[in-house]
Amino acid sequence: MKGLLFLCVANSARSQLAEGIARAYLPTEVKVWSAGSRPTRVRPEAIAVLKEIGIDISHHRSKAVGEIPAADVDTVITLCAEEECPLFLGQAQRLNWEMPDPASTDPALRPQDLLARFRSAREALRARIEWLRTETGPGPHDEGAGR
Repeated sequence: MKGLLFLCVANSARSQLAEGIARAYLPTEVKVWSAGSRPTRVRPEAIAVLKEIGIDISHHRSKAVGEIPAADVDTVITLCAEEECPLFLGQAQRLNWEMPDPASTDPALRPQDLLARFRSAREALRARIEWLRTETGPGPHDEGAGR
């Protein structure tokens, strides 16, 4: 794997979490991006729950699929239902890791419950990225620092 792209709709939560974790856990030779079909903003909860495990994505921004260099991507992982996820027209292996969006617009949801949803998504993604790491080797997080 040389170039890995995580896709979802808004590029605000799931794909941002995945990009941050993958950059920390996979070898530095693997280029990692995230993007969405309707990019919005990076959710502060995503930034907070990754900070809890030593990964800083405070500098990340939501990106559109068209901003990603398709020729450099050889693996695409979609994180939403396949019918909702954006298309990627590059020649790449495709995997679907469909998972619920931790973000919620429910005003009755307490902040701590929203953070719990983001932590759950973080841990699910971390487990899957650990699996990917068995294919690519250790990354910078193994040395105690995210990138």
